[in-house]
Amino acid sequence: MDNTLALEKILRDPAFAPHIVAERVLEASDGETVPFPPDLNQAIAGALRNRGIAEIYTHQGEVWEQVRRGRNVVVVTPTASGKTLCYNLPVLQTLLDDEKARALYLFPTKALSQDQQAELNEIVQLIGGGKPSPCGAQGCAAPPSPGAPPPSPRPFIKVSTYDGDTPDSLRVAARDGGRIIISNPDMLHGGILPNHPKWIKFFSALRYVVIDEAHAYRGVLGSHVADVIRRLRRVAAFYGAAPQFILCSATIANPRELAETLIGKEVTLVDKNGAPRGEKRVILYNPPLVDAVQGIRRSVVTESRRWMLAFLKAGIKTILFAHSRIKTEVAASYVNEDLRNLYTDNSRIRVEAYRGGLLPNERREIERGLREGTIRGVVSTNALELGIDIGGLDASVVAGFPGSFNSFWQQSGRAGRRGGVSVSVFVASAAPLDQFIMNDPEWFFRKSVEEARLDPDNPYILTDHVKCAAFELPFRDEVMEKGEEPFGEGAAEVLAYLEEEGIVRHTGGNGPGGGRWHWADRSFPAEGISLRSATADNVVIVDATKGRNVVIGEMDRPSAKEMIFENAVYLHRGRQYLVQSLDIENRKCLVIEAEVNYFTDGLVKTDIKVLTEDEALNYGEAARGMVGDVLVRSQTAKFKKIRFHTHENIGYGDITLPEEEMQTRALALLFGPETAGGKVLAEFDEEEAGSALAGAGTLIKNIAPVFLLCDPRDIGVAERVRDPHFGIPALYIYDKYPGGTGLAEALARRASDLFRSIRAVVDRCPCKSGCPSCVGPGGNKAGTARFLGALA
Repeated sequence: MDNTLALEKILRDPAFAPHIVAERVLEASDGETVPFPPDLNQAIAGALRNRGIAEIYTHQGEVWEQVRRGRNVVVVTPTASGKTLCYNLPVLQTLLDDEKARALYLFPTKALSQDQQAELNEIVQLIGGGKPSPCGAQGCAAPPSPGAPPPSPRPFIKVSTYDGDTPDSLRVAARDGGRIIISNPDMLHGGILPNHPKWIKFFSALRYVVIDEAHAYRGVLGSHVADVIRRLRRVAAFYGAAPQFILCSATIANPRELAETLIGKEVTLVDKNGAPRGEKRVILYNPPLVDAVQGIRRSVVTESRRWMLAFLKAGIKTILFAHSRIKTEVAASYVNEDLRNLYTDNSRIRVEAYRGGLLPNERREIERGLREGTIRGVVSTNALELGIDIGGLDASVVAGFPGSFNSFWQQSGRAGRRGGVSVSVFVASAAPLDQFIMNDPEWFFRKSVEEARLDPDNPYILTDHVKCAAFELPFRDEVMEKGEEPFGEGAAEVLAYLEEEGIVRHTGGNGPGGGRWHWADRSFPAEGISLRSATADNVVIVDATKGRNVVIGEMDRPSAKEMIFENAVYLHRGRQYLVQSLDIENRKCLVIEAEVNYFTDGLVKTDIKVLTEDEALNYGEAARGMVGDVLVRSQTAKFKKIRFHTHENIGYGDITLPEEEMQTRALALLFGPETAGGKVLAEFDEEEAGSALAGAGTLIKNIAPVFLLCDPRDIGVAERVRDPHFGIPALYIYDKYPGGTGLAEALARRASDLFRSIRAVVDRCPCKSGCPSCVGPGGNKAGTARFLGALA
């Protein structure tokens, strides 16, 4: 269906047109295809033809060539360009050629795993590898002649998902019979590698490891995953396997570097897209002012809803990205209210909310409805940013900047996945960054995507995974001396430290092959190491209305304290529930169905308390510093009631829940009266000093990850004009992971370099008073520049 006329009508509508700040057309491009590779198994070629594929895209052909030459590959092409076939073709070819061969597929989320299993099962059935076939491995070219010996059966290809949702009854069958295992890094880390003796049949024949959505593995999470891959390579080598790696990534600035750091091996980059691209129109929209004096604009939720309604009424399938669970549910309820009496093709236009906390069967129901067309629209958090197949959407609405340009273009790319004209509308919020973009749209379109950084040799993370690796298999001196140990040179130093702690034991140093390092502790190390910062203990949400006692959702503990406290309104797929009780200790929340005219929002306050001052630092005349343990406490002490539609505040309530505490490591930069930085701040009034510190904090948040090889989300920054502990101005840079991961210590050694770098950023920035590229929009650029001048 061509939506061009309907789209033009919407964009010219007086309700929208005056507030469209910029429109950019990304031109359509034709696809480039090549014939099937001559050595492609005819059964696979037949399956592709049955799906309407007569040729493959050039990037798929290039990946095939590189993989068949034995190279590791990372493919970087836009959304919906056929990346899945890039790895499925060579993997299925090998599994048909060698009936013992195995492959491991790693996805960052369970939803993606389920999506890919459905895709694989379909193509395997078409190949005939889902059950024994009377034909040979090359397919039935012709019926066997009378009297000829029966052809050998086509190898059976069993595809199995092995993750936290897999029942125990299916796990043994997956281990023993699964030829393609679909999993995630968390299960590989905690469930598969520590139990590798049960997986001998799989690891000894492991030929391929596929890592999809590789751009998701950055920062501390990516560093953990890189070390998990090192452990995977050790175990595979122990069983005589050396698998090839095929990685897929969204567009980032450094895909080859990311891939090579993740797997610890050389990688070939394939980034020339051969898939066709439909025309896409990117719209920047600033909601109209409702109070010009105070600069107050219409709500981003209200305006995003209006765009979504206009698209849906015109028959344009739409996804709306809201960036919190509450906004997602509220926006979906508004849209469904407006569409209540509107029907197309004798059926009501159905819109669903998609977010974390839905039950697996609910997620799959929504995904299936979007693919089949029974659901015309979806309001989602970033849960649908990754490549789950949700069918052909023609419009995406992004409600507020999602935090990174990578995320924006991923969300924008969810529209137009099936070709044709598509549109992506960025609706600005009142946030300073959003308004800066509206004031300088060319900056937005010029801005390149970010780099993905990780550091698997971070001493904290490396030590954790060397412990896990030693538990799985002894380290051998001979292998380390030859430079063949996946953990590299850093392993020896960590092992020596662990021996001093009594965690590993070194034996047989004078025997043949050198010594070995054995696990000597009683613990199960992987159990105490989380790859992600979020706590793993979820609160289950139980509908207790009239004795139903049905689990309707789940939520991680910190979020539960902020969203499902007693008397909160819990929104779930268009229904309203009032929270009766939240039992944090037993991880249970009871709710009852209700009809109210408001939703609730918890007010969170965060505090930092210094616990230990472990190391005093001196940065010359510029500043002093301290590295130590801090307690980051967040508490939801009050909540506000917000009326639906008008969004006016109609009251407050108290919350009596314990604080959420995280002990971590921090670097405190201290600006006493004897330091150059402190002297400058003393010349400012309190507001100016606060804005200068805030500008420096913004710069540190953006620039420090370059020094630390982490993601901006891995660190927190807090400014104090008068710190309660030290009694002087201070800047805290703290690690957002419990116990710390060495980021504070690493930054402490580089603080002087950091001062010089952030000052250079301010000096080079052409803006007049502050922008997202320096101190932040609306910041105090002059004051920050003067303050930084005293530091560097």
